[in-house]
Amino acid sequence: METIFTDEYFMKKALQEAEMAFEKDEIPVGAVIVVDHTIIARTHNLTELLHDVTAHAEMQAITSAANFLGGKYLKGCTLYVTLEPCQMCAGALYWSQISKIVFGAADTKRGYKTLGTQIHPKTEVVSGILEKECAELMTSFFQKKR
Repeated sequence: METIFTDEYFMKKALQEAEMAFEKDEIPVGAVIVVDHTIIARTHNLTELLHDVTAHAEMQAITSAANFLGGKYLKGCTLYVTLEPCQMCAGALYWSQISKIVFGAADTKRGYKTLGTQIHPKTEVVSGILEKECAELMTSFFQKKR
């Protein structure tokens, strides 16, 4: 029997978070952190609500997962995030030593790859999961703003 717990399955959960952000007029980025096929953190951007430029979905998810696990390292965990992490989030993910990062849409202007930020050398990175759906949500958000 094939497992339902695929990268696409968990990215859909992150997309649900991004849609919640969209509804709150936050930039629609959603994130979940998974360990052993169980979601231990789920969140989305909260920068407007919290008046905090660091309240990105990834930062919220790292804090939530670390609290759940009772430690600062996220070894054995996977982050699913709808947009490529920025350099701030990539730095935090580096220090968390997360095992895997899966992102949907690339951020060719502010993503960690474009800006040359490093991810921990032991962290596996997978990109392009549900890329179209993730990118469309971002595009429609910014079209609404214009």
